[in-house]
Amino acid sequence: MFGFTEIWKFFFSFFLVLPGVTFLHEFGHYFFARIFGGKVRVHVGTGNVLMKIGPLRIRKLYFYDGWCEYVSLKEDAKYSKVLVYLGGSLFNLAAILLLNFFVFKGIFEANLFFYQFTYFSFYYVFFSLMPMEQSSGCPSDGLAALNTIKGIQLKSHPAD
Repeated sequence: MFGFTEIWKFFFSFFLVLPGVTFLHEFGHYFFARIFGGKVRVHVGTGNVLMKIGPLRIRKLYFYDGWCEYVSLKEDAKYSKVLVYLGGSLFNLAAILLLNFFVFKGIFEANLFFYQFTYFSFYYVFFSLMPMEQSSGCPSDGLAALNTIKGIQLKSHPAD
C-alpha cells in the first residue's frame, strides 16, 4: 500500500513525468500545425509565463495543464485541421507504442518512469479524445476534430 516512503513517487510523477507527457502532447499539435504552415505557440502549465524559449511558454504551474495555439494554417483543409487537433494524441500513442516496443525487445528495462509515462499518456489520450466541451468552454481535441469533420464552425480555439 502507500506509505511515507512512497511520497517521492508522487513528486516525481506530478512534477517531472506529467509535464513531460504534457509537453509531448502539445508538441504533437505543434508538429502538425507547423507542417500545415501555422504560426504556433505552445504553453506548458498555467499561470504567469516564467520562461519563453522560441514558441514555447513555460508557465508558473508547469505541472498543470497545457495548450497549443495556432493563428492560421496555410493549408486550411478539413484533414489538416483534424490532424492538428489529433496530433497530441497521435504523439502520445506513438510514444506509448515505441516505448513498449523497446521494453519488450529488451532495449529498455521496465521501470517506474516508463510505467508512469505510459499511464499519464493513456490518460491524456483518453480525455483529449473524449468528445466533450471543457469547463473553459473550449471543445476537447476529439470534439474539435469531430466538429471539423461535420463542418461545424468552431469558436476561436487553441489546438488543446
